[in-house]
Amino acid sequence: MNAEDLAAAVDRMLEEARALGFLGPGPVEAHVAHARGFAAAAASAGVAVDEDLAVVDLGSGGGVPGLVLATMWTNADIALMDASARRAEFLRRAVEACHLEDRVSVWEQRAEEAGRDPQRRGQADLVVARGFGPPSVTAECAAPLLREGGRLVVSEPPGDLGGRWPEKPLGELGLGSPSRFRDRFGFQVMMQCRPCPERFPRRVGVPAKRPLF
Repeated sequence: MNAEDLAAAVDRMLEEARALGFLGPGPVEAHVAHARGFAAAAASAGVAVDEDLAVVDLGSGGGVPGLVLATMWTNADIALMDASARRAEFLRRAVEACHLEDRVSVWEQRAEEAGRDPQRRGQADLVVARGFGPPSVTAECAAPLLREGGRLVVSEPPGDLGGRWPEKPLGELGLGSPSRFRDRFGFQVMMQCRPCPERFPRRVGVPAKRPLF
């Protein structure tokens, strides 16, 4: 499938995702533009589009940004993670419909469980999160998946003035100071400066019930 056909196939699946309630309101074009912003934010941190990247999309839902990034990063292995059986089944259909089975996989799994899996812990070059959860939950679930030197890119709500990502608790997870990136949308970019300590992530549900910050 050429690049134009792939982009069209992804757009069709995103339309279906919106109809199923797996994607927010608004035109699909806006969701695609937001997803492309993740690539720009990652590039601002030195991530090259032609790298052989291992990428995890936390709480992929209807496939944004992961499916869109797959149309841009043709050398990347991308995992779409979602704990919902319905959303995971849709994502598997989307991957098949877009003929991306060779480089896009679906993890039907809680992020806390994936972070404890020896085959997945510390393997990702990049973790992306769009609406996954509050900053404390996103950081605690993402950090264990990242290799040392990997990046976390998180979308920020419109009008955010900063302060949602305090350096001290991020440091407990091995994450460095956040760097804001904005084009049409706002993002926070963090590096995994050292391996995430073994005590993280905590048990399923605990990051949300007892947030680190």
